[in-house]
Order: sequence, then C-alpha cells, then structure tokens
Amino acid sequence: MMYIHYCRYCRRIHILNGHKIYCPACSGKLTELNISYLKYVNLSREDRHALKEKCADEKCLRELSAKYRGKSAAGWFPQAGSAPVSATDNRSVSRPEYSPHLRVSVS
Repeated sequence: MMYIHYCRYCRRIHILNGHKIYCPACSGKLTELNISYLKYVNLSREDRHALKEKCADEKCLRELSAKYRGKSAAGWFPQAGSAPVSATDNRSVSRPEYSPHLRVSVS
C-alpha cells in the first residue's frame, strides 16, 4: 500500500510504499500522515501546498500524524508463556543474518 509521509528535515512530502521510518532524500526521520493515498492524489495543487505548510508547524504535524504500531506491538513475535514453535514449522527455519558487508560474487 502507498502511504503519505512527511520529513521535517528536508520539508518534503513523500508517497512511499509501506510504513517507512527514514527519508529517502536526507535520511531524516519520517512522520506518517493520517491521509489516504487516494485523498492526497485528488487534492488540488493549492491544497497540497497548504498541507505541506501545515505539516511544517510542529503542533499541526502531531495532529496530522498517524499512529503506527510496529512489528513488536502488533504481536508478530511470540509472547512470553506461549507454546514453543515446533521444528517442522517453516517459520522456525534458521536463516542467515543480513550483513551489509556480505560480498556476493556473480559470474
């Protein structure tokens, strides 16, 4: 899904897929806005500019921001005291850790 985000540091509105945390332009922290993609794309140019100016104000930005629960709050991880996962379950298969220094040779 497409979500509308605002970056306080570069003062841009971004349309990004998924719930992003960091700005693709300046790597600053993003704030997800509580406006749907369809509503945003149907706004006139003046309304978009007004929304951007409104987001520049810290108090208005808090009112416009959406509350997004992360993975841990959504219950995607097993809770304490829950039943252990069996060894045949596909989710329990160990996968290698991601490393940004991992080099892969392509022939």
